[in-house]
Amino acid sequence: MRYFELREPTDTTPWTGEFRVQRQWGLPGVLCPTCHAEWSGVLSYPAVDLSLLPEQRSFTQPRLEPYAEYARLAEQVRPLLPPGALLQPGCTFGPLRGTAKGRFGPVTVFPSWEIFLREDVLASLRASSIRGLVPVQADLSFPVQGSERLHELQLLPIGRLHEACLPVGRPPPCTTCGRQGFRMPSKRWLDADSLPVELDIFRLEDAVTLIIASERFVEAIRALGPGDVGIVEVKAVPGSNHLPA
Repeated sequence: MRYFELREPTDTTPWTGEFRVQRQWGLPGVLCPTCHAEWSGVLSYPAVDLSLLPEQRSFTQPRLEPYAEYARLAEQVRPLLPPGALLQPGCTFGPLRGTAKGRFGPVTVFPSWEIFLREDVLASLRASSIRGLVPVQADLSFPVQGSERLHELQLLPIGRLHEACLPVGRPPPCTTCGRQGFRMPSKRWLDADSLPVELDIFRLEDAVTLIIASERFVEAIRALGPGDVGIVEVKAVPGSNHLPA
């Protein structure tokens, strides 16, 4: 199976769509007592609804908190997550809400860790039996009535980068907050042994800003015409194999 990284396009596209959006809920970032980092990640679960939590208001204001408070709030959210989901400081929940304008392509990646499908495209991918689609309609207000509705895909973090493309001697993840202190390698490969065989689109658990799609997914979206997305092949290499040059 071949795999591809989906990212923001670097070339000019025919699409003019743009939006200003935010989510209703999120976990705070942390002040970690172990690694002393102050940080907040970009993971999101748009299909997760926190409206019935007794402390719902504790999830509406972006902020930094001591790790103990973050952990307390995270435990309230954990039962609502899909199987296999990860939590990070700053993790957000619920559909995106805001305003949009312009014309959107069949597929839009913006920012680099979020992917959107037009409603007609979603129907086409479902008909193609693409696996792992968890669409959530974005709550967008357009200035022109009848604009195509957009659906954001909720992606599970599954699979890892290959060990050999990561920095030698990097520190292990923080034992308290889980922060991994390494820069994204410019040349990267996937650990083939860690990749899900039942999903055609997902993100990586040790590099959650990367959206990875199978060859099946990429062939399906290429058949729809030009999208607002960059597509770059990334090799999947078994752990014991030599890496590509």
